[in-house]
Amino acid sequence: MISLFNTVHLLKRLSKDIKKLNIKKKTTIKDIANVLNISAAAVSKALHDDPRISEKTKKAVRQVAKNLNYQPNHLASALRKGKSHLVGVIVPRTNSNFFSSVIQNIEQVLNKEGYNIIITQSNESYKKECGNIDTLLFTQVDGIIASMANETINLEYYEKVKAKGIPLILFDRGENDLNVDYIGINDYDSSHVIVEHLVNQGRQRIAHIGGYKRTRIYNNRIRGYIDALKKHNLPIEPELLIESSLTIEDGRKKMTQLLKLENRPDAIYVAGDYAALGALQILNENKIRIPDDIALVGFGDEPFTSMVTPSITSINQHSEEIGKQAALTFLSYTNKKQIKQTLNKIILDAKLVVRESSNILLKTTHK
Repeated sequence: MISLFNTVHLLKRLSKDIKKLNIKKKTTIKDIANVLNISAAAVSKALHDDPRISEKTKKAVRQVAKNLNYQPNHLASALRKGKSHLVGVIVPRTNSNFFSSVIQNIEQVLNKEGYNIIITQSNESYKKECGNIDTLLFTQVDGIIASMANETINLEYYEKVKAKGIPLILFDRGENDLNVDYIGINDYDSSHVIVEHLVNQGRQRIAHIGGYKRTRIYNNRIRGYIDALKKHNLPIEPELLIESSLTIEDGRKKMTQLLKLENRPDAIYVAGDYAALGALQILNENKIRIPDDIALVGFGDEPFTSMVTPSITSINQHSEEIGKQAALTFLSYTNKKQIKQTLNKIILDAKLVVRESSNILLKTTHK
């Protein structure tokens, strides 16, 4: 039997030759064990710094592992331990300040507790979202924090997550039918806040470029818009309520559509800042005075809303708090001392950030 001491010295001499080999097969614990002529169990214990293994053996195992470019199989480890310390995060897109801020705050909270996150994006595609869920489940994540895609109507894949007993926390976009933890803002009240602001600015014909009402948050914003108009005895006209995908291009198209009306609106409430930016571009291109002729309000408080001319009034969605609460809600499932009995339903109040696009006095002040 070759001694551990001689084996290590032999490997040092051969390390250059080993590195030159194009080893396509992933190195396993068994490969290390074969080199050292010890059991795979001993190698595993040495790699995990088991006190029952001598320091000489540990040193030899680490050296061989390094020379053979051994990478631990975290998936296999997760299967053995029943815990991966990974949390999956699904967002519609990462190029939104709202979603990137939520992700950042989820990560900050979870990292402190020893968890890492895997970020996936659906790009608003139901099919891609299903693929994301399958990938995260295969990776043995300990939980999933998600905001649904616009296309998602069928909840089968999210039901699959629940059936496996994996904590599922939804934020911003989520469906009541799933009966899971949810963190978001009060979308219904947000519409009331916006309409109230526009009415106080003297607006009487308020249009709404909304999202698709099949999505709960956009449906709530539409309902809030309609009820707020009723409250102030303002006209509710189908031509003033338009559903859209809320992209910049869609904002341009829908704004062009509204400008073609014989009786134009004097205010536009857009359910997303990117579509509001598209609407702003069309208004500027058509020499429409903002807010004198038409006032404009967006939703999301993206950074660009304060940088464009005129700056865009918008709803702040409390992205930092949503991210923190989503992470803390997941961690409540990991508290072994206390079994989670009730679901978290955290609804934050809307905050309107008033800027030049809807306030004539503010625009005059900044000239």
